[in-house]
Amino acid sequence: MHPNDQTIYALASGPLPSALAIVRVSGARAGDVVSALVGSLPPPRSARLVRIRDQNQDVIDECVVLWFAAPASATGEDVAEFHIHGGRAVLAALVKALAAFDDVRPAEPGEFTRRAFENGKLDLTEAEGLDDLIHADTEAQRRLAVRQLGGLLGDRARRWRAQIIEALALIEAGIDFADEGDVQGELMPPALRTIAALHDEISEVLAAQGKSERLRDGLVVAIAGPPNVGKSTLINRLARREVAIVSPHAGTTRDVIEVQLDLGGYPVTVIDTAGIRESDDPVEQEGVRRAKARAAEADLVLWLSADEAIGAAVEGSAPVWRVRNKVDLGPQVDTVLADSGVAALAANLWQTEGAAAARPAFAISAKRGDGVGDLIEALAEFAAQYFARGEAAVISRHRHRVLLQDAAVMLQCSMEDGLASELVAEELRLAAVALGRLLGRVDVEDVLGEIFGRFCIGK
Repeated sequence: MHPNDQTIYALASGPLPSALAIVRVSGARAGDVVSALVGSLPPPRSARLVRIRDQNQDVIDECVVLWFAAPASATGEDVAEFHIHGGRAVLAALVKALAAFDDVRPAEPGEFTRRAFENGKLDLTEAEGLDDLIHADTEAQRRLAVRQLGGLLGDRARRWRAQIIEALALIEAGIDFADEGDVQGELMPPALRTIAALHDEISEVLAAQGKSERLRDGLVVAIAGPPNVGKSTLINRLARREVAIVSPHAGTTRDVIEVQLDLGGYPVTVIDTAGIRESDDPVEQEGVRRAKARAAEADLVLWLSADEAIGAAVEGSAPVWRVRNKVDLGPQVDTVLADSGVAALAANLWQTEGAAAARPAFAISAKRGDGVGDLIEALAEFAAQYFARGEAAVISRHRHRVLLQDAAVMLQCSMEDGLASELVAEELRLAAVALGRLLGRVDVEDVLGEIFGRFCIGK
């Protein structure tokens, strides 16, 4: 039997030991498995307290079993769930009993969700939403994933594709009756009106200045500056643990260190870079090169120093905030915006672009913690403003944007003046294919392995 036709099983709950554990079974032999282990099938979608017995009729556990007959199940196949006690020995005994059945095997990562996709229970955007929900670390990521899983983009894409097909049917009907000029003339205008409205709607989605694609990976904040100004001490303070080596010797940090934070429900990746200075050490030179590159690619740069200077070391268009460290060792300079307040400062964050712009400034002691709370509060406000529009956006992955752009281009081409009906129809077919790829219904084998391979086993 082909592996795709075999019945699969896996632990679908968290790590053991635990109070309870859920073992999920899906496939054509799920009913045979349940009948053999517990005596008979329970009523569909009902829980029954049973005793599981192995092939020797020894009791494995007393548990709850649920039965979901196809196609009314999560995968579209026959599905059973065993809610057993969460001991390792109990699970091992049940797995051993399941493995004894012919054409029953352990599931691969993401195989339950892939079967749900292949059986029409989910489209690809909803499966990606489930993947994002599994990997969500912050509240904002969770909200976006739930909306995508609920059909945020998939429902629209299905409606758009149906409208394209309707317009295409009108145009092809006109082609079929090309010898009757009045028929063709009557069918083309309503088709073009549909295409124009659809193009405008997709273009509006693409034009939204949302940051939802970045919400999956997080805002990137680079801590940059000369050596020995406390960059590693600051990242340790932000992470609340020792993630970077702190040393009084210049050049200690040679590579980029990354820490993922949850600031106000938004994902933020803070990177500690090598001290930027001239050096004859080739290893330190490479560290400085990487530091400059990461700072140039960041969404925000914290320039940490013992004075106000930034110089030409910071490149790129990201906002740059001055952070004067080690205030516990001396008086603060007058230019530090100590009295401006975090709220007033956050209101001007989006005006701090480029090296020449007026930069927010902070005075802190990374070692003692002075002022770090205000800096964190401002970072959380920056992240909230950065992602504010992204949470309302429809697109959550680069793949979505590329395919919607393809569809929009094809729709635009189909509306060119003087284009033959046959060519209009071909452009519309290509637009429908792009939306079909978005939903996972046309030519997507190249991306399925990458998407479902990220899922955990049992999902």
